[in-house]
Parts: sequence; structure tokens; C-alpha cells
Amino acid sequence: MAEYAYDLIVIGAGPGGYVAAIRASQLGLKTAVIEKDNPGGVCLNWGCIPSKSLISQAQKYSYLGDLKKMGVEFNTDNFDYANVHKKSRIAATKLSKGVEFLLKKNEIELIKGTAKVTGSNEVTVDAEKRYSAKNILIATGSRPRVIKGFEFDETDILSSTGALSLETLPKSILILGAGAIGVEFAYILNSFGVEVHLVEMMDQILPLEDEEATAVVAKSFKRKKIKMYTSTLAERYEKTGDGYTVILKEGETESSVSVDKILVAVGRTPNSENLGLEELGIETERGFIKTGDYYQTNVPSVFAVGDVINTPLLAHVASKEGEIAVEYRAGHQPEAKIDPMTIPSATYCEPQVASFGLTEKKATEQGVTFDKYVFPYRGIGKSVAVDESEGLVKILYNPKTKEILGAHIVGKDATELIHELLLAKKTGLLPEDIATTIHAHPTLSEAVMEAARGIEGWAIHV
Repeated sequence: MAEYAYDLIVIGAGPGGYVAAIRASQLGLKTAVIEKDNPGGVCLNWGCIPSKSLISQAQKYSYLGDLKKMGVEFNTDNFDYANVHKKSRIAATKLSKGVEFLLKKNEIELIKGTAKVTGSNEVTVDAEKRYSAKNILIATGSRPRVIKGFEFDETDILSSTGALSLETLPKSILILGAGAIGVEFAYILNSFGVEVHLVEMMDQILPLEDEEATAVVAKSFKRKKIKMYTSTLAERYEKTGDGYTVILKEGETESSVSVDKILVAVGRTPNSENLGLEELGIETERGFIKTGDYYQTNVPSVFAVGDVINTPLLAHVASKEGEIAVEYRAGHQPEAKIDPMTIPSATYCEPQVASFGLTEKKATEQGVTFDKYVFPYRGIGKSVAVDESEGLVKILYNPKTKEILGAHIVGKDATELIHELLLAKKTGLLPEDIATTIHAHPTLSEAVMEAARGIEGWAIHV
């Protein structure tokens, strides 16, 4: 029987990789992680965490208007965005060190360098050091997608990484792509006084979200003077003085926008190159590694999770996939591939957007019979008391069985509130179970309760 240095080698220390490694160690597998950058991956170092720090600070800055209404006088002449940027980097660094501590605590060896799979049970680091393992898990993540004609220079034509690196703010910016990343940056930059132009080729911002929910965000953005262009393509840009003129096309109509910088946020590309996949015969499709029910590739000893496979490119999805893969390899019987209907989506602008399951559009396209109930935030006391009454809770359900088919929340703390409905969906609970559960008053969660009661025909506060 072959002797291996490790039971498992994980390539990549992002949310998929480091969580898988820790879970593997908990299950008794001798594990190593290979990472060329700081532990935590893009999410922790150049994505989820620093962007949420910026969002939090943007929100606080936007509250200055509320303080004025209280008669508080202040001077913002000395405001320096570099301090905002610095705080976001401190948060990322602190958590990266936290991940490194967790790996050490769980007796996982952290190997620094660039990895390549050079055999079904072998990984080579920096083209010289070879390590053997019974199993290999690839969790190399993704990078910002490049659009022809809008290639990044990270000075004026920015990726999300470049935007997170800004220490001074432009006066104006065009954001190409109004998915979660584009919308979050639109909120951040607008809050700090930047003129924002948000361009989306689909017919609504946040095109994967429910139309009724995104309409609330669009209305809020319009009030904030964020200029939105939907069903619009960015054709090209031209250098003009210190800035750029971007040519936009909506149908057959062309227009132009002049801005200081351009942010391209149109999706991500899997990091599957130079890993040795072709040499080993590991199957890919459009750059994504193909996997089975437990995230194993066609080479039985090699697994892949996270952004490098064709599942939703979300940190929490990567983490769960990593857990499933190593639990399966350790001889447990975890649930097979994640049910896409139970994956929560979250966008952290203000108002926040959160959802799971079917939208009305998807349900109609799939021929699914559904009904819906929508409860407005303004119907609950807490939202009015804290001046956050912009929003709604929407539940789609089977009209016969009352099974929850999808849920959409837009408003204050939506990304926290969605999980009560998601838990109900995953465990087979029905709206009546939520409707009859006592919710503390006053809380925003009462909106979820009232929406569930509405399905049962007895919402109180509407």
C-alpha cells in the first residue's frame, strides 16, 4: 500500500480551501494547504471583507445628513478617504492572520508557493518541491473577468481589486456591470460624493434578483442621484484630457458619458490554468473543472470546489462544497451537491437585497405554479422607529401545499433576515410555522412573520 506524506493536500486557502482543510483535520485527516498569497483568498483579502468594511464606513458617512437634522454642526473639510481604505485593509489583514491561526490550531501545514498537480497523488510547489497525498482538493478560486476593449490597468480602468485599492476618490466613475459587485461599489462611491454612472446590459440592475425587489433598490439609487443605464452596452472608451469618454449603446441609440475612471465588474473567470489539469486528463468546460456529486473530478483522487467549478461564485457556496468533499472522502455520507434552491444570495448596498429559490420570472419560465405574498417594511414598528421603512418581504409558495419556493427581502438587514425563511425551506417548515412563532417586538424580523401570516390570510399590520 502506497505511503503518502498527507491524507489531503488543498490548493488554495480561500473560503473553499481553508474551510475544507479545517474540516478534514477535524475528521482526522493529515492535511496541508498550499497558498501563494495571504490565507483567506480573494474573498477575505480583496473581496467580501474589505468591501464590507467600506460599505460600513460609507453608511456611517451617509448618516451625517441625519445628524444635521438634529442640529449637529460639523466640518468635513479634513475628510481623507485614505483613512477609509486603511481601515478596510486592517480588517482584511486581521482576518487573514486569523485564518493562519486557525490552520495552525488545527495542525494543518501551510505551504507557501504556487502549486501544480503533477500526478494523481502529487503536487509540485514552485516547480521544485514535491508533496504526495492520498487526495488533492483544488480550490484556486477566480479572478475578475476581462472585457475586450476594457482591459485593466488598475489605475484608471479598474477591476474590483483596483477599486478596493483606491486611496483617493475620483470625482466621477462609470461602473460596467450592475450585479452585486457593481451595485455595492455604486453605493460606496456615491455615499462618499463620487458621481456614479451604473451600466447594465440586462433590463434591470441586479439582473439575477427578483424584479420587485430590485425596483426598491433602483428607486433608492435614483434618489441618491446614481445614474443607471439598463439594457445598455458600453461600446468603447476614448481618452479625453484627464478622463475618459465612454460610448454607450441602448438599442440603436448611442450616447456618451465623461468620467475620471472606469470600473469593470462583469463577472469572474476561474483560475484553472497552469494547474496541470490537461496533463492529468482532468476534464474542464469553459475553464471550469467538471465534478461529480461530491465534487470529485474524473480522476478519483482529485476534487475541486469553489469558483473553479461551475456553481454560484459565492464564498459560502465554496465553503459548503469543501465540507461536503472532505466529509465524503473521510467516509461520511454528506448530502450530495448543494441544492441550488437553498443557496442564499446577498447584496450589501443600502437597502440590502437577499434571496433564495425561485424568482417570479424563473418560476414562470419553468412552468411552476406559484402564488406570492408581499409585506412592506413600513408595516412594522421597528422600521418606522429607526427610519428604515424602505423595503419588503416577498414569499413565493405553492398555492396547494404552501411549500416555500423562494423568498426575497429588500431593506435594512435583509441579508440577516433571509435565513429564517431559508431554514424553513431546508427543513420543510411551512409559512404557518413561521406565522405562529412569537417574534420579539419591535424587530425587523416581524416583517418575515407578517409575510408568512399573509400567506395564511391573517396578516395583522397591513
